[in-house]
Amino acid sequence: MGPAVDPVAADETAPLRTSVVVIGGGIIGASAAFFLARRGVPVVLCEKGQIGGEQSSRNAGWCRKTGRDSREIPLIIESLRLWAGMNELVEAETGFRTTGILFLCDTDADIARREAWLEHARLHQLDTRMIGPDEIATLLPGASRPFKAALYTPSDGRAEPQKAAPAIAAAARRQGAIVLTRCAVRSVETTAGRAGAVVTERGRIVCDAVILAGGAWSSLFCGNLGLRLPQLRIRTSVMRTTPLEGAPETSALGDGFLFRKRLDGGYTVTSLASEIAEIVPDSFRFFFDFLPLARLEHRSYRLVVGRRFLEEWRLARRWNPDEPSPFEATRTLDPAPVTAHNDAALDTLTKCFPAFANAKVVEQWAGMIDVTPDVVPVISPVESLPGFIIATGFSGHGFGIGPAAGRLAAQLVSGESPLVDPTPFRFSRFIDGSQPKPEPAI
Repeated sequence: MGPAVDPVAADETAPLRTSVVVIGGGIIGASAAFFLARRGVPVVLCEKGQIGGEQSSRNAGWCRKTGRDSREIPLIIESLRLWAGMNELVEAETGFRTTGILFLCDTDADIARREAWLEHARLHQLDTRMIGPDEIATLLPGASRPFKAALYTPSDGRAEPQKAAPAIAAAARRQGAIVLTRCAVRSVETTAGRAGAVVTERGRIVCDAVILAGGAWSSLFCGNLGLRLPQLRIRTSVMRTTPLEGAPETSALGDGFLFRKRLDGGYTVTSLASEIAEIVPDSFRFFFDFLPLARLEHRSYRLVVGRRFLEEWRLARRWNPDEPSPFEATRTLDPAPVTAHNDAALDTLTKCFPAFANAKVVEQWAGMIDVTPDVVPVISPVESLPGFIIATGFSGHGFGIGPAAGRLAAQLVSGESPLVDPTPFRFSRFIDGSQPKPEPAI
């Protein structure tokens, strides 16, 4: 089972009409609903399971500029501005703290990759810089060995995934949003060629616009509307420990581990090596879309064939609005963690920081990351279906960028001036011959 997520009081009855329906109660959808409600726009947030029940509560909890694709940097700058005042904005604890993040370097090749990315950071006047062994030792006391260098962003932070989306959704409800849980949206109806209503399992809601923030389910939802959204799921495993004394406050990524301190004094631990790309029917449907990414990052994940292939092969890809959808059959994506990957991450971390030898594992879980071919999200209107906005494909970067991404989606639907240029996130890049490609990972 996934980690326990803070509960959110929900409304019992779906309205007959609203202005905007947001599909998906993760951090993107909750943020979109909050910023719309804050502006006085009538909005209904529909979640098929519980608020924040999937990847929004299952990630590592980093809120980082460090290592971002250059196309995302303006958006994460705005998101961290929002995170800095988030507890006050939503009048609840989201767990955000500015603690800094380090990308550790063991080799000259590591340093070269980090320095190459640093050129992107300088264009945006970030506070990111390369630091040496002495400063690393100050920021990460108790290491068993020195590190050659690190990429360090002091203004990066961390938040609590099990708290953040619920806190934002609850704040949206206090601002007037209607929040419906265990209420799957089955389809979008058109009126005069534009999105004019959604059909939910609780009935039809007439609306002026729809935001799809469906995470790993978005491609399936779009397919039923006749829209081709290239997206795959990557499974990643995470663990958390009991409270621990003497371990670092600053979050860090090293060779074989990634960690951050939690509000309860424990640690969330994982590694990039925990990412598994399971071969499913969509792997073949979107083969050529993802080929450049596969060539670039083939060492970063493991390809496997398992039962998910048959499960997704049997999954309905077309359904009528008056019949149950796949979203009702699976309320929450809850894949099994690969405990061997988590154990390896904690073992490697302990060798570098002996304080973790006292760590006791409390819980392990896995989540499904929604990935696009260029590892950049879609936050965009769909030209062929006016009034329909997609906000998905955050490729493992969505939690930290979530508040600004949700706000951008809200601005696109309400006609407000966007906080950043949305062009890099346009849906049309997958169909207009742009051939979007990922940037090299660092």
